[in-house]
Amino acid sequence: MPAPRHAARPRPRIQAARSPHRVAIALLACSALLLAACSRPEPPKKERPPEPQASTPGRHTELRDAIQAPQDKARAVEGAVDEAAKAQREAIEAAGG
Repeated sequence: MPAPRHAARPRPRIQAARSPHRVAIALLACSALLLAACSRPEPPKKERPPEPQASTPGRHTELRDAIQAPQDKARAVEGAVDEAAKAQREAIEAAGG
């Protein structure tokens, strides 16, 4: 005679996951990890501060010189251009214009 079949019963759920102690411990561990992740990192220890590079004269001035050269040239001829414009206005007024 074959063995009697029992009615299929649902598997019992794991009760350990519902334990309030385990849930509290898990929440405590997660909050500890979050607090550790959010803490401010320690600044690196330096023996001496770095030297300022922008105030060092004579180093890496190619770009500054390339910008300044046309401006200096324009300032140099500005007086001559103003004198020529003034002379042209006077010539126009003298011609009756």
